[in-house]
Parts: sequence; C-alpha cells; structure tokens
Amino acid sequence: MQKPTDRTFFQNAWVVDDLEAACRRWVEEMGVGPFFLTEYRNAFAEVTYRDQPGQLDMRVALAQAGPVQIELIQPLVAQCAYRDSVPEGTLGFHHVCVWTHDIEADTQYFNRLGYATANWGRVGDLQFAYYDTRPLLGCMLEVVTKQDSIVERFAAIAQAADNWDGADPLRG
Repeated sequence: MQKPTDRTFFQNAWVVDDLEAACRRWVEEMGVGPFFLTEYRNAFAEVTYRDQPGQLDMRVALAQAGPVQIELIQPLVAQCAYRDSVPEGTLGFHHVCVWTHDIEADTQYFNRLGYATANWGRVGDLQFAYYDTRPLLGCMLEVVTKQDSIVERFAAIAQAADNWDGADPLRG
C-alpha cells in the first residue's frame, strides 16, 4: 500500500475552554500528568484555514498516558480546525496525530479522498496539517513533520510521566 503518512497514532487531543482546569481534572481523576503548558500567539510563519490565510493562536498542554500522548488545546481564535468540530463552551475529542515524512504528498492524498485541509501551518522547518477526516474517523487527523527536536521534546514529556509522583502537575 503506497500511503505517505506514518500510520503510528501517537497522540489523542481534546479541545477545552479552560486549560488549567482541564489539566487538573486529568491529573485528579485520571492520574495523568505532569502537563507541560505552552502558549502559541503569532507563533507560526504561515497558517491557512480552509485554504485561505488564517491565524492559529492557542494554549496547549501535553502529558503522557502510557504509550499515548495526551494533548489538551484551548483555542484563542474562532476560525480554526478546533472550532470546526468543538464549539466554544464545549469540551470534545478533536484529533489523533501521526508523523508525516512528506506533508505535500499527505495533503494531496487526503484531499483526493475528499478530506479537506482544515488548517495547515509552518514554523521554520516544522509543518503540520489537520485533515477533516470526521467522515472516516469521527475526528480530525493531524500530521506533523517528524524532526529530532520534536521527538526529543516528546520523549522528555513521556519520561517525566514515568514514575511521576503527582508533584508539580502543571509545568511551563
């Protein structure tokens, strides 16, 4: 099968309206953590939303739960892939994520299947896209270019979760 995307799903993501409150619930009720919080405002060199110039500002929290990375996202703009499926004021599952080795080929592939590119962005050499695969998966699919720096960051987040004792659950 000639498919461009790495099919290893490594992340599940939810959209939330209050990032810290959502993190605390995951910590207290699921025992997942610690969460690493980052804010992205005007962070991306290029962004498109539904093939038009766009903006993608958000706050993100990442943690590891066994083999799966948990991402909680608080959107800071109204027109984005996150709000396409999770309206403001609600909490909802948004996407699964895989690595990409050729984002252009992935985009052509998914678009040819009828799955629109909801958001696409670039910062430096890093590119990402959200394909609207809700008719197939019930959620969107994110692809991210696989780079050593991102793999190392994700490994550090996973390592922090190993034998985590519950201390310092929200980290910058």
